Amino acid sequence: MPLFLSELQGWLAFLQRSPVLLQLLLVGGLLLALLRLRRTRPRPRWRRLWTLPLVVPLLVGEGLIGLGLVGLGQRAGLVLLLGQLSLAWGLLRLVESQLLARWLPRQWHELGISRLLRPLYLIAVLTILLDALGSLQDLAAMPLGVWFGGAISLGNLATVLVVLYVLLVGLPLPAAALSLLVQRSLNMSEGSRRALDQILRYLIFSLGVVWAMGRLGFNQTGVLAIAGGLSVGLGFGIKEVFSNIISGLWLLIEGSVRPGEVLMHDGQVCEVRRLGPRATVLWRSSDNAELVVPNQTFFVTSTTTYTGTDRMRRCSLPIGVTSSQSPDAILALLPTIASSHADVLAVPAPGARLVELGKDRYGYSLEFSINDPLHADVVSADLRLAVCRRFQELGMDPPN
Repeated sequence: MPLFLSELQGWLAFLQRSPVLLQLLLVGGLLLALLRLRRTRPRPRWRRLWTLPLVVPLLVGEGLIGLGLVGLGQRAGLVLLLGQLSLAWGLLRLVESQLLARWLPRQWHELGISRLLRPLYLIAVLTILLDALGSLQDLAAMPLGVWFGGAISLGNLATVLVVLYVLLVGLPLPAAALSLLVQRSLNMSEGSRRALDQILRYLIFSLGVVWAMGRLGFNQTGVLAIAGGLSVGLGFGIKEVFSNIISGLWLLIEGSVRPGEVLMHDGQVCEVRRLGPRATVLWRSSDNAELVVPNQTFFVTSTTTYTGTDRMRRCSLPIGVTSSQSPDAILALLPTIASSHADVLAVPAPGARLVELGKDRYGYSLEFSINDPLHADVVSADLRLAVCRRFQELGMDPPN
């Protein structure tokens, strides 16, 4: 703590210097003036200048301020440093808009910008400014105490936190790239690739945690002893969490529930979007909702899947026809109607069965196969409409 207070006093003394205050006031005034001008409606002859990124006039203004200070015999080192940071921000925005936006999918692009590149830029800016205000090495060497048998310094702790954050946020892109490479090499299915993607994330992050413990100098014996004590005290409270984590890892290894699988959940057809450490995210096509289901649910209960070996789904459409119509004619007509639909497979061919007999009504079942199990409701609705139209064209009583 005394070392931190001495560093803080050094920062305050640096900021109170007249040349430093002058440079900060000039650059701050320039930034405020540009922001205020951006809010006003530009004149027609200045409209093109207003379409430029804010960093461009900021860099020009900082350059003019630096030249003016040097011409007056004043110091301009802080203006130069701020100009370099502004230039780095401009280059970062250029990379975001021209490279990442074109090469990466939208979800990865937004993830890489908002949660990886910009936070790393802010960390770099903070590090550079702290080094300019004082001695960054002395600040990094500041002791924080002894944790689990290891002497922890501020620099080591900050390094470990940054590395773990980068691993946690930035792993999706390299893991997905590696899983795509393995898929193309071994001709794996899409579900297996997504499962491999998740396993690689867990594995790399676990290695990062082990590296962090070694970097901080933790005593492994002490960590294991504390972990054992906590497991006894908290075991009953968080046993469901650990059960879900183990279930998720087992499901990934076994491949029974993988990302991209289409399965039945609570009577609704859903697609597995993500298999996380604790829960599985399902997408329900009927109302475009995402369901978060604990992993243990799939581990201890039976699950109906439509994509275990292939994506073909056999569907049945119940149709009621008046008993005055010939059953042979209806059994020949219904498969013909189904065959005319573009999404109905020719092999296996659609068929019809007489499943119910009544005094005034016979019940039939139109059976057909489709490639995408998520479109069963849409195809069934189309076939109902097609049956009604064909019956009307033939002058037959409408189905019920």
